[in-house]
Amino acid sequence: MKASWEKTEKNLGVLTVETDVETVKKALDQAFKKVVKKVSVPGFRKGKVPRFVFEQRFGVEALYQDALDILLPEAYEAAIKETGIEPVDQPEIDIEQLEKGKSLIFKAKVTVKPEVKLGEYKGLEVEVPEENYQVTEENVNEELSKMQKQQGQLEVVEDGVVESGDRVIIDFEGFMDGETFEGGTAEKYTLEVGSGTFIPGFEDQLIGMKNGDEKEVQVTFPEEYHVENLAGKPAIFKVKLHEIKRLNLPELDDEFAQDVSEFDTLEELKADTEKKLKDRAVNEKENFIRNQLVEKAAENAEIEIPEAMINHEINHMLQQFEQQLKYQGLDLKMYLQFTGQEEEAIREQFKADAEKKVRADLVLEAISKVENIEVTDEDIEKEVNQLAEQMERDLEEIRRLLGEGGVERIKDQLLTKKTIDFLVSNSKNAA
Repeated sequence: MKASWEKTEKNLGVLTVETDVETVKKALDQAFKKVVKKVSVPGFRKGKVPRFVFEQRFGVEALYQDALDILLPEAYEAAIKETGIEPVDQPEIDIEQLEKGKSLIFKAKVTVKPEVKLGEYKGLEVEVPEENYQVTEENVNEELSKMQKQQGQLEVVEDGVVESGDRVIIDFEGFMDGETFEGGTAEKYTLEVGSGTFIPGFEDQLIGMKNGDEKEVQVTFPEEYHVENLAGKPAIFKVKLHEIKRLNLPELDDEFAQDVSEFDTLEELKADTEKKLKDRAVNEKENFIRNQLVEKAAENAEIEIPEAMINHEINHMLQQFEQQLKYQGLDLKMYLQFTGQEEEAIREQFKADAEKKVRADLVLEAISKVENIEVTDEDIEKEVNQLAEQMERDLEEIRRLLGEGGVERIKDQLLTKKTIDFLVSNSKNAA
């Protein structure tokens, strides 16, 4: 096989491939064995038509597509290895020659990974907003308050009025210019007052209502509201209150500490909470520095990123988003209906982050090559062992579950980590 690569633009080029005659012959033979099983010719049993009869009746051209399905993937992959290019998208294939007794010649228009011209990446400095990583008594109390709410019990309020933080069950019907509108009506809807779930001003107007009360709530939809025909317009909601539920919180005392932890006193729980918050703050600060250093190195580099790479990353982000929706009992179609958005709008929202991610990955890869940063077999073995311990699984089972693709992903992750470690150790922020 012969293969040649000619660059035509920054990230585009043409890969010209010619296979040998014998390879084409074998592919045509394989194609015939496949096609003949489906062919009926009078005087012959199905699948028993001789090759010369088949070609006389249908022509050898009837085998070309199946032969190409066999030839192209292998020839394309072999040509990529021979020329050393790194495609980032599906090629556009143009068949120039495919005949019996001749070689296959095709050209592939290929988008390849872009060249990265690194800028400054050593000696970088990140300004750290230290106040964001200080743990105060207020932070500790907020964390204890969260624990307290988790242990709280919702109780029905019989005679009281709605307060901020209450869960209420309501019917509502929305009107605009005297007419109801889609999505503006619900029965027995549960709403946490003060959560900011509804249109600004709606929840505040429920405060003070009693069970059985009916009220007209007047609001104005935000200018940036996702449903275009409602954005910026006033509306009236007729609301009926069915039930008020309030969270009854336990006392923050030693008994509470014993219920939610292994500690005997509230003071011990507070001390442990403060330590955990400080540990978390240290990790968050380290992550902030690491992310900022990567961002600075990426900004300093020159790259022309192919649109295909950004689109692939958007696809990946969209898949992750769909997975998150599944955890909430939704799918993308339902989400789009609820929000009144098109999928293209979601993709556009992801675009800036996708480009940023691709740029960062390319720069880290380039730095790892320049600095000869490598992942050893020992590094991978250590990571797999840790994974087995975390999952409480047998080591061989983990290896089996990971497969070749999983091990490669671990290798890529470790290389990224090592490269960022390099940026940190060579930065002005290094301790």
